[in-house]
Amino acid sequence: MTGGLAGVPFALQRVIAWPGYLWLAFFLYLLFALLAGEAVRPALRWWLARRGVGADTERGASPTADSTATRLIGPGLAENHDLLVAIGDKRAGKAERGVSGPAQGTAEPLTLPEPSRGREPEHSSGSAPSRRLFVSRVVGGAAAAVAFGTVGYGTYGVLRGPAVKRLTIPLAKLPRSAHGFRIAVVSDIHLGPILGRGFSQRVVDTINATRPDLIAVVGDLVDGSVEDLAPAVEPLARLRARHGSYFVTGNHEYLSGAEQWVEKVRDLGLRPLENARTELPGFDLAGVNDVEGEGEGRGPDFAKALGDRDRFRAAVLLAHQPVVIHDAVRHGVDLQLSGHTHGGQLWPGNLLAELANPTVAGLERYGDTQLYVSRGAGAWGPPVRVGAPSDITVVELASKQA
Repeated sequence: MTGGLAGVPFALQRVIAWPGYLWLAFFLYLLFALLAGEAVRPALRWWLARRGVGADTERGASPTADSTATRLIGPGLAENHDLLVAIGDKRAGKAERGVSGPAQGTAEPLTLPEPSRGREPEHSSGSAPSRRLFVSRVVGGAAAAVAFGTVGYGTYGVLRGPAVKRLTIPLAKLPRSAHGFRIAVVSDIHLGPILGRGFSQRVVDTINATRPDLIAVVGDLVDGSVEDLAPAVEPLARLRARHGSYFVTGNHEYLSGAEQWVEKVRDLGLRPLENARTELPGFDLAGVNDVEGEGEGRGPDFAKALGDRDRFRAAVLLAHQPVVIHDAVRHGVDLQLSGHTHGGQLWPGNLLAELANPTVAGLERYGDTQLYVSRGAGAWGPPVRVGAPSDITVVELASKQA
């Protein structure tokens, strides 16, 4: 995560990103799986006890033998119990065979090895594992399998590319002539050290296949500089829509050089809407900069984008973060299209996203304004999605007059 900020060469970032980010995701779900395993561990041990499987001891030996040895010769020499038994058997065998020992009345010297410290006794290969050890192995193995499967499936979901969602949204002010106007909404592609040119081409092909009237790229296109990611964004020049493609900045553009990226997307044929508005057949399309730009004096300016428009016309706003919805309501916006949240991306990240955003994913109404939030096409950090599949949404505007 810190490689880009620390100035690590982009080629090296690409090498370390895959194992680093995948381990991060695996560690997260391994932790969750182990916590769940601890919750079911007592029930599993109880069930095995009912079935008489194994002995519930730490060392796998008979509980009676362990307790007897400890009681007779003390805890410090309990591990030498088997040795004492063997010596006793040997003496008894000599007596039976009439083998003479030391002179009568003298004690045969007995030397015991020093008790080991910090070492568990070795088990014979034929000893059965204790119930506790068996349960630990089952819980640990199941946790690893669940974590590996979850991360593997989540990674596959990202790399195969976003699915297409279709949504019809009625607008009261939309004229009959604009009924059925289709906007392809794509956000949070996050081209960078992991998702590169191949993923970019997959997104472009998916969008073009929907044959939209307009394409809206609503921020967080990249994670890196123009110099490093110029080849990755080249496929965007092949986006095709009857009324063109539009772009607004996201917070990650301001971490990657927003001014340079605005010029780059313009060179690729996309039209940046930097606190600006354009009139389309039947409605106004406006766009505002991301709130992250406030640190550079280039934050959202709703008055500039929407202040002097005709309020009798429908207005569609492109804004990366859903949190600006209340400004959109005050300026009479009919529909705001946003991204940013990734739908939480990694469960239970959706719970955290709900704390910071009015809407995490989907369509909701705020007064007379509707807000649609896309889960995004790519992924940030680990190329993994769990419980929040990626999407490109085709929004079809519907006129209530039609």
